[in-house]
Amino acid sequence: MTLILEATAASAEANATCSLENYLALPDHTMDARIAAARVKLGATTVILGHHYQRDEVVRFADFTGDSYKLSKAAAATGAQYIVFCGVHFMAESADILAQNGQQVILPDLNAGCSMADMAEISQVEDCWDALERTGLADETIPVTYINSTAAIKAFCGEHGGLVCTSSSARKALEWGFARGKRILFLPDQHLGRNTGHAMGIPLDEMVVWDPWAVQIGSGQFGSFGGGQTKDRLAASRILLWKGHCAVHQRFLPSHIDQVRAKYPGIKVIVHPECRYEVCQKADALGSTEQLIARVEQAPAGSMFAIGTEIHLVNRLARRFAPQGKKIITLDDTGCLCTTMYRISPQHLAWVLENLVEGRVVNRVQVRPQVKHWAQVALDRMLV
Repeated sequence: MTLILEATAASAEANATCSLENYLALPDHTMDARIAAARVKLGATTVILGHHYQRDEVVRFADFTGDSYKLSKAAAATGAQYIVFCGVHFMAESADILAQNGQQVILPDLNAGCSMADMAEISQVEDCWDALERTGLADETIPVTYINSTAAIKAFCGEHGGLVCTSSSARKALEWGFARGKRILFLPDQHLGRNTGHAMGIPLDEMVVWDPWAVQIGSGQFGSFGGGQTKDRLAASRILLWKGHCAVHQRFLPSHIDQVRAKYPGIKVIVHPECRYEVCQKADALGSTEQLIARVEQAPAGSMFAIGTEIHLVNRLARRFAPQGKKIITLDDTGCLCTTMYRISPQHLAWVLENLVEGRVVNRVQVRPQVKHWAQVALDRMLV
C-alpha cells in the first residue's frame, strides 16, 4: 500500500508566483495582519486547525484547537472547502481520510513530520507480519495502531482486522483486540502500549519489543525470526510492542520527577502515557493531552503541577491558570519542544492562506483511495 503526501500540481505555479522563500525572509510579527486579512477574505470557505503543541504565534489563528483526531472530526463537520492543518503530516492524512467529499486538506509545511510515525514504515510492518505468518502466529494477532501513525499503517490495521486508538482509548482498543485474538501487535509507540498493558494487569515479561532494525540471526527454536525475537518469545507474548517512541515524551526521566518533588514539596506530577514506563510509575497520574488539561482545569486554586508533555502546551496552561493561583511547570526545565511541529510558522500559514485567496491550493495532502478505504475502516472501528 502507498500513500500520497505531496503538494498538488498547482504548487509549481504557486511557487513561481508567490514564493515561500520570500515569506520566510520576513519576521514572524509581520505576518499577523496578512494572516488576519486573508482569513477575512476566505471566510467560511477555510478552516484553520491548530494542534495543542503548535507555537503560540500560529495557534492563536486557529478556529479549532485540540488533539489530532478531535481536530479532524471538527473540520469534517464544517462546510469548509479548505482545511488548513497546523500540525504534522499524519494529522493532515487523518483529516483527509475523515473529510467530506470536496474538502481539501493543506499542510503549511510538508516537511512537518512526526518522528514517532516515521519509526513504523509500511514495509517494515509487512515484514513483521510475514514473520508472524511464518511462525503461525498471525491468525491469533490483532494489529492496533496509535493514531500517531501514517495512513498506510492505519490501512494495514484495517485490512488485517485491527483498529486505531487514541491515547485515551488505548485500553478499550486492547480489550477489543483481546476479545478477538490472543495477542496485540501495538504500533508505533512502545511506551503507550506498555503503560496501557501494565494498567490492565499484563506482566511486563508478556510484552515484548519488536525491533524493525534488529538483524535476523537465524531461524528455528533458538534463532531470531526478525525483530530481535525468537519464536518462543513471540508465541508467549500478549502484546508485541513496536520499537517506536515520541521524541518529546521519551526525554522525561524518573530523575526529573525526583528533582521537582524535592524543589516543590506537594507538587502533583502528571504525564502523558507516551512517557517511558519508569516515569509513568513515579507520576501521580497520567493521561492524554485532553485529560491532562482537564485535570488542571478541575484542580482547586493554589494547586501545583509538573506536567510531562510538550513545552508549548505547558506554557500555555501556566499562563491560562496563573490568575487562579495555580502553579504549572514543565517536568523538565530544559524544555521539551516538538521540533517537527515547530516547523509550522506564521510565514507558512500566511503563504498557504494568501495562495488560497489567489485561487491556488498549495501543499495539499491526499491519501490514495485504496489506503483511504482501509484506514477509514480502522478509524470506524475506533472506540472513543
